[in-house]
Amino acid sequence: MQNADPVAVVGAGIAGLTMALCLARQGFSTDIFEQADALDEVGAGLQLSPNASRILTDLGLLPALQDVWSEPDSIALVDGRTLRPLTDVPAGANARSRWAAPYGVLHRASLQKILLRAVRSEPLCRLHLGKRVEGDPVAAVAAVIGRRPKVVIGADGIWSQTRASIDGAGGVRFSGNIAWRLLLPGVEASTRLSASRVTAFLGPNAHLVAYPLREIDGFNLVAIIGGKPTAAAWIGQDSEERRREFAAAFENWHRDLRSMIENAVSATYWPLCTVDEGAWHNGRDLVLIGDAAHAMTPFAAQGAAMAIEDASELAHCLATCADPPAAFGRYEHARRARIARVRNRAAFNRFAYHARGPVRVARNLVLALKGPEALAADLDWLYGYDGSERR
Repeated sequence: MQNADPVAVVGAGIAGLTMALCLARQGFSTDIFEQADALDEVGAGLQLSPNASRILTDLGLLPALQDVWSEPDSIALVDGRTLRPLTDVPAGANARSRWAAPYGVLHRASLQKILLRAVRSEPLCRLHLGKRVEGDPVAAVAAVIGRRPKVVIGADGIWSQTRASIDGAGGVRFSGNIAWRLLLPGVEASTRLSASRVTAFLGPNAHLVAYPLREIDGFNLVAIIGGKPTAAAWIGQDSEERRREFAAAFENWHRDLRSMIENAVSATYWPLCTVDEGAWHNGRDLVLIGDAAHAMTPFAAQGAAMAIEDASELAHCLATCADPPAAFGRYEHARRARIARVRNRAAFNRFAYHARGPVRVARNLVLALKGPEALAADLDWLYGYDGSERR
């Protein structure tokens, strides 16, 4: 595909902004369309594993990331009822050495601001805010930019409007899990938490992940529990009923963890949904990346990372293939197996993290026997992934 061919990206979240920057590095001029009038990232913390930070480093963003993120020394697994340490995976300097890229944690809004600043500084990127792309995405984009784009890339998330224009695309499905995100001020943090560690507390039918956020001088808490689907998000103190349901999921956990949850602020509640297997492109001029294509549960903390990997791979394919259909085919071939493997890992983690009874005992024994080095080796395929080496 010629670099002069117009390309459009729908969605200016992490996926869309990364996509535009990756295209710019390949010499493509890109129009990015975002329905919101201003970019205000929702959510709280974000884990950037080495497979994602490697790509952001290649885009020249590492110095900006290092100004705001933390690089934890380890990822610890702890029993949520007894607070007994189960095992830990070395990160920090070990991540840079083993996987040749850093493992960082930061606020999602911080990453979006860094990406947005880079996009606005890139002459090949044009951002259109307050522009909702409806109906035929190609025609809608053409009406704004005055010419028909060669490619439209749907990076508009799990509730993608772009996906609706692709025959055979996957549908959205509730996963059976509910996520809560909370922020814990540093003064309220238990001594069980450390600014140098990501900690995953495991328990029956629930788990809680905690890691530091420099931006708030505190911790991000992500709790995932089993639950029923709901169309509404709960923010702050708007629903005492939802709060009671949340508290009930941790009623048999250690009192220190229950106290942390009670003292946390900015609680946001929403159902976790996935996108089923289906078509990622129309074979002509429309293609999906990130959650729009393959939203998955967060049990492997890879949602943003997969979108970042998608962006890098698709930009390369568009730059090296003669036409969009060939590029889409190569992109899909490169990404399908990878996404399937990460989905499987997330499903395994859910089973292991939420185990109860004899399965929980067996899990703890296996973790103790494997040890940190073996657990790190189990992640080599995930964190050590470098798509550029496979091309």
